[in-house]
Amino acid sequence: MIIEETRFPGLFVIQPKVFEDERGYFFESFSAANFEKATGIKADFVQHNQSKSSKGVLRGLHFQREPYTQAKLVRVLSGTILDVVVDLREGSPTYQQHFSIEMSAEDKKQLFVPRGFAHGFVILSDTAEFFYCVDRPYAPNFDDGIRFDDNSLNIDWKLDKLSLILSEKDKALGSLADAAGKFKF
Repeated sequence: MIIEETRFPGLFVIQPKVFEDERGYFFESFSAANFEKATGIKADFVQHNQSKSSKGVLRGLHFQREPYTQAKLVRVLSGTILDVVVDLREGSPTYQQHFSIEMSAEDKKQLFVPRGFAHGFVILSDTAEFFYCVDRPYAPNFDDGIRFDDNSLNIDWKLDKLSLILSEKDKALGSLADAAGKFKF
């Protein structure tokens, strides 16, 4: 696999090497040993999650507060999504900036999101299945987030804002300013 660090320290795009023939394809979606060798990060995933959503569904921007922060490895099993992360690590050179990447089942790209980032995604295709691994279990009492439309972030979600579908929980999330100072780099 090709592992490329973005301009955000610790945030990596992973492109697996795909072997295709008349039978279909095969690829190694993740190797902890290869990832650690390339990045210096030991990834120990303890929970796997999967969701299916229809076009316009936006999930996020979510994070867990200390001591239950999570690193994530995310990928798309079917369809196309726009994945967005926000660096909340005070002292990071990319603090309070966002990164977005379009990912699909066809391109098989993955994103490794380190602890200290808010994460969200929106479905761009008719439907999409999204899969992610986390290195700490879900802790509902430490669940938090940032509004998807926070003006200071100015995220282009690639769809008309009026067509987006959010949960009541996500509609009630706080601002980027509310999340300031929760993580150190």
